[in-house]
Amino acid sequence: MGGARKIPYPKHVWSPSGGWYSQPANWRANTAVALACIFGVSAIVFTISANLEERYHYPEPGRFYPSRYWSRGVIEHEKKMAEEAANKAKSESS
Repeated sequence: MGGARKIPYPKHVWSPSGGWYSQPANWRANTAVALACIFGVSAIVFTISANLEERYHYPEPGRFYPSRYWSRGVIEHEKKMAEEAANKAKSESS
């Protein structure tokens, strides 16, 4: 009763994943460090990508575009359009 013994395995085999029946004592800390590194690199790549993004066709006003909130080019374009609209409204009221 109780099942079989563990399968015998050679002691000289090395594996990057730890080999047979591996359960390192600090696996939680290793996982936390790996996730922090992945998050950090992803944040850096996202920031660089958002700063380098160029659009030749800007989003239509009033439509939902998620990159509208972080893309430098779109933000500058919308500020420019708002200034032009304000100047146009100001000149028409005068």
